[in-house]
Amino acid sequence: MRLLLLLLCLLPLAAFGQQKPFDCNSSPPHRQFDFWLGDWEVRDGEGKLGGHNLITAEQQGCVLEEQWRSVQGGTGQSLNYYDPDSGQWRQLWLDAGASIIDISGGLVDGSMVLEGSIYYLASKTEKPFRGTWTLLADGRVRQFFQEQDAEGNWQTWFEGFYRRVEQPE
Repeated sequence: MRLLLLLLCLLPLAAFGQQKPFDCNSSPPHRQFDFWLGDWEVRDGEGKLGGHNLITAEQQGCVLEEQWRSVQGGTGQSLNYYDPDSGQWRQLWLDAGASIIDISGGLVDGSMVLEGSIYYLASKTEKPFRGTWTLLADGRVRQFFQEQDAEGNWQTWFEGFYRRVEQPE
């Protein structure tokens, strides 16, 4: 009797362990941000190197992980994922400069546009924030971030042009 009871209790666990994981690689909405995947050098509009960014697909393609390192040595990391419940992409960014960005959105005219807020830990202030990633005809990606000032005007926070790092042959 005890054995039967134990088996009945363990049966749901066995079924859970046998569930096949969802393959985000075969889901078109999960592939919308793939143009950002890669090993990149990031330059400003004048061509000055700002840093390097590595964007990888993780968790069977369900998460894009960003690893940023500026030329000054600053670092940051983001996790990006498609939320099927909301139908939106989400990004959560944290950096060594003590800011947190939490934005969401989706494709607009071929560009990934995410909006939300930036929170500065040191000053304990939060501001509206948005980011746009656009694949350019030459294969580069333009990343354009803005934050809203106290008067409600959008101000450029960052603009970078991503160029793939050449791989040795």
